[in-house]
Amino acid sequence: MKRRIAILGVNVVEWFLCRIRGDEDENIGGGDEKTEKNGVAVDWISIPSGTFTMGSPNREVGRRDDEVQHEVRLSAFKMSKYAVTFEQYDAFCKATGRQNPKDEGWGRGKQPVINVSWSDATAFAQWMGCRLPTEAEWEYACRAGTTTPFNTGNNLTTKQANYNGNFPYKDHAKGEYREQTLPVGSLVPNAWGLYDMHGNVWEWCSDWYGDYPAEPQTNPAGPSSGEIFVFRGGSWFINVIRCRSAYRSNYFKPVISDNTIGFRIVASK
Repeated sequence: MKRRIAILGVNVVEWFLCRIRGDEDENIGGGDEKTEKNGVAVDWISIPSGTFTMGSPNREVGRRDDEVQHEVRLSAFKMSKYAVTFEQYDAFCKATGRQNPKDEGWGRGKQPVINVSWSDATAFAQWMGCRLPTEAEWEYACRAGTTTPFNTGNNLTTKQANYNGNFPYKDHAKGEYREQTLPVGSLVPNAWGLYDMHGNVWEWCSDWYGDYPAEPQTNPAGPSSGEIFVFRGGSWFINVIRCRSAYRSNYFKPVISDNTIGFRIVASK
């Protein structure tokens, strides 16, 4: 509770300073909104326009060569507060005649949907009049103004995210290994109010995987073609290094599904 109050306090100060400067739409996230389409309700968080450094510094523990730092400018957008749930996805399946994905016996309802491919996730997003986030949008929203390995700072514990706690970051203490997903929103949100951006389930992005450009970018959408789509954030099964804000996962083709992968959706403001 104390940690959440501190985060909110920082945001209030930043908001006030931005109001003075006249740029209140820059770099201060938050603001809940709820919409419904096709009988499916979605909670949204407003993500402000802004510029950030995408990728990780050379000194970051766990860094990979494909995390080259570069400046990215993004327009404002909305992101779903939670990963898409079985409750939401099952309604889509019922309406469209698609087969329901397996839940591995972990339950449906508010559990994040799993065993969905990039193609499945894209189809749901389009049915909702939305889309998957670009890789840049995902990282920007995950970081929520931070520059550290995690949006929680220089470490991520299993009280803050659902990952394999047998493999902690650097020399930190081990944590819990739950061996399955948690219902969305079970743990703490980031400073912009988004839940489960680290761990629980990997999240599909709209981009083909490819090398980052060295020069600054505005609203990048990734390569024009490729073989593998990116997914981000880590999962209940994975070590904490792969939950880092900058980590890029790239080993599943668009038609492959897995019990560690889900997604969330975005829309224009």
